[in-house]
Amino acid sequence: MRSFLCSKSVTIVCCAFLLLFNSCSTTRDFTADETNTFYSFNPETRVLINSPKEMDQSKQTILILYALPNGNTIEMTAGKKIHEGDDWHFDIQHIAAQVRFLRQTLKEHTIIVAYLETAQKSWPAWRKKYEYKDSEVARVVDYVRFETGNPENVIISGHSGGGSFINGFVNSSESIPNFISRIVYLDANYSYDDSLEHGKKFINWLNADTTHKLCVIAYDDREIMLNGKKVVSPTGGTYRATQRMIQRFSSQTDITMKQDSTLIKYFAFNNRARFIVHTNPDTLILHTVLVAKNGLIHSVLLQTELEEKNYSFFGERAYSNLIND
Repeated sequence: MRSFLCSKSVTIVCCAFLLLFNSCSTTRDFTADETNTFYSFNPETRVLINSPKEMDQSKQTILILYALPNGNTIEMTAGKKIHEGDDWHFDIQHIAAQVRFLRQTLKEHTIIVAYLETAQKSWPAWRKKYEYKDSEVARVVDYVRFETGNPENVIISGHSGGGSFINGFVNSSESIPNFISRIVYLDANYSYDDSLEHGKKFINWLNADTTHKLCVIAYDDREIMLNGKKVVSPTGGTYRATQRMIQRFSSQTDITMKQDSTLIKYFAFNNRARFIVHTNPDTLILHTVLVAKNGLIHSVLLQTELEEKNYSFFGERAYSNLIND
């Protein structure tokens, strides 16, 4: 497995990470409490593993694999406070701050996050270039687990094109491994495909262990426009993909529905599978908003006693005080 690694660098000192994020503020530097390890994998994959600087071995580890959206770097996805002249991408996800919120909330766990980036800044383009050899996706997962102590509680998640990474992993074996405790699509399930047995594998995985959970967050993107043209095709988008998933699940289990304000929530497998769809009555582009408005936080805390505690999904950013300068 070591041959899979091309290069590795460890950033522990506060000032080095400050330079990475162009930070010069006198406010608290949250990265001083964190360890950041960069890897370069073949083929054309860059990974940042972020963990607490002080690791408590008595705590169970939760590893969050976060596959990046199309067009974003790791630094943009982690996020920072925006200053004049900064790229707007630094303010649309704030995964670093959302993970800090989770660490403060799930105090009995050690939370590690791995940001997964490709040279193409697109997991769909990467998979196409490498002819959909999804064993390569599985190798990324295996290596990150190896480097983080092979945790048995792994959340595989992604936003936008990051969903292609999730589906590649699902394609890579006959069944989803038991160490995957939670699967999260943050407006990312475009390529869900029952002809590839995605639904079958999800249902078998959910049936295999009552601790397994699935979270799908999407919005009604059928009519959204950009520059006078519809953004998604007549068969594309995450709304339609989510409806395909719900239809497949309904053939195997009961599904209940509840509408609260602009959100429609579908529940299956004793609420362990949750589909959350924003109805988008104003026909806005909510693609990144679903993440920024506590999307990752909610996806991790769903179906726990901490769900909607000190935050609300699609509410104000609960992590604003945790964003680094």
